[in-house]
Amino acid sequence: MPVITFEYDDLKDLGINIEKEKLINTLPMIGSDIEDYNDKEIKVEFFPNRPDNLSVEGVARSLKGFLSQETGLPQYNVESSGEKVYISKEVEKIRPYIAFAKIENVDFSGNKIKYIMDFQENLHWVIGRDRKKVAIGVHNADVISGDYKYIATEKDENPFIPLEMDRKLKPGEIFTEHETGKKYAHLLEDFDKYPLILDSEDRILSMPPIINGELTKLTEDTHTIIVDVTGTDKKAVEDSLNILVSSFAEVGGQIKSMEMVYEDQSFTTPNLSPKEKLVNVDLCNELIGGTSLNSEDVKLLLEKARFDAEIISPNELKVKIPPFRCDILHEVDIVENVAIQYCINKIPSKLPEISTVAYEHDWFKGEKTIRELMVGLGFNEVMSLMLTSEESHYKKMLQKETEHVQVSKPISVEGTMIRTSLLNNLLEFLDDNKAEDLPQKIFEIGDVLYIDESTQFNVRTGKKLAGAVCHSNANFTEMKSIVSNVLSNLGYTMEVFDSDNPSFIQGRVANIKGNSKNGNIEGFFGEVSPEVITNFDIEYPIIMFEIEFLRD
Repeated sequence: MPVITFEYDDLKDLGINIEKEKLINTLPMIGSDIEDYNDKEIKVEFFPNRPDNLSVEGVARSLKGFLSQETGLPQYNVESSGEKVYISKEVEKIRPYIAFAKIENVDFSGNKIKYIMDFQENLHWVIGRDRKKVAIGVHNADVISGDYKYIATEKDENPFIPLEMDRKLKPGEIFTEHETGKKYAHLLEDFDKYPLILDSEDRILSMPPIINGELTKLTEDTHTIIVDVTGTDKKAVEDSLNILVSSFAEVGGQIKSMEMVYEDQSFTTPNLSPKEKLVNVDLCNELIGGTSLNSEDVKLLLEKARFDAEIISPNELKVKIPPFRCDILHEVDIVENVAIQYCINKIPSKLPEISTVAYEHDWFKGEKTIRELMVGLGFNEVMSLMLTSEESHYKKMLQKETEHVQVSKPISVEGTMIRTSLLNNLLEFLDDNKAEDLPQKIFEIGDVLYIDESTQFNVRTGKKLAGAVCHSNANFTEMKSIVSNVLSNLGYTMEVFDSDNPSFIQGRVANIKGNSKNGNIEGFFGEVSPEVITNFDIEYPIIMFEIEFLRD
């Protein structure tokens, strides 16, 4: 989960003047965990459903409500900058959505530049999925002028000096000669043209989502900034901009809107109008449990959560949601905020009124047999999380990214999707244990999840068995013998077919199918590609197999 670091004096500057011990006891009550602290600063870990708390300004705003220093919906004044951003039709297939804001009266003294950079990067992976979904640029507006253009450029046109360099590079060169460009090259590798943001004099601000230009680098003397947010999801782009500008407004920044001009439409950003939802008082008491709140109680608690609330009946309130609270999707989310402000520690605990009797599912009984078989063949079992990342699951495995179940609010960059294969987890385990003696033989039985629109919830689960062997002489014949042994002992026949699986050495990989009275299986085995082995920082040959047990 994202961790932010700030000094106690930073909170004091923002109007929170409480003792260190009280602060340490209070922060967990608003949905955080204290990572570390000393006499000067504190490190706080926030849940990813509250990206508005990933800046010290956001933390101060939440604390003011919880401590009843300031309550109700924060009011931010937005004036028009009179500036426009013209969006080229060519970017529609690359990164179609963009939102801009101008902010005046900005203070970047002391540690404030570091804070905003940390805030930006935290938003990049909490909302932006490591820049794939959303990328943010913060620019020194004192050295550029509007109006602005958002275009697509050829790889060898429009050279500019990228951040932290002293010479111009063409857009295509940034992917090979700049460290940040190398890191994020995969985000644009499928496109012939790359996005650029330019000012009225064709000076380049950035190449989103890769790198900003050195021209607009922030300094302590910067007092006016331009914030751009680009991405593939319109709501995520607008939410990110609202969160950023709201934080600047908390410390006196003057927000100025800009007009986004497309060929067929135009609109103004940021839009800080609050959204409205209804909340039921009885539902609050039912879900929280052990409370007997009335409408006036709920109203006061919501105002502490920095909402506005209007009682429209003895049992219902109309709630105005601040623009930086992108986590409020349902009435239940509002009830959660009521519970937090009531104080979780004050809610009485209660045992459920029902009891259940558990029994072991038939499938898990079968798992015991598989485990005994694999252990008998000299394998050690590993157990990994179902969550993984696109980087590990697809890119390192040389697989083309396919449709998969994503985590909407990931708590780490390593857990952004639900796996469809077990292989990369086994390779990660081998990497973590490469100092151990060889040979290493490991296996895992685990669930995977697929997108399947024919099912009730558009997903279906699968059960897989995978194994890996690592030593200096590991080869195709050894793995074929292992797979044949496993399947025959489980009562399956085995048919072998050609395979072009890119994770394996071509000509040394095979697909398999099998059937028995208990059902069918399909899978593959072979010698892992040296490029894949290198991607996981392993130095010895590896052979692997994966089998899926198909259910009727």
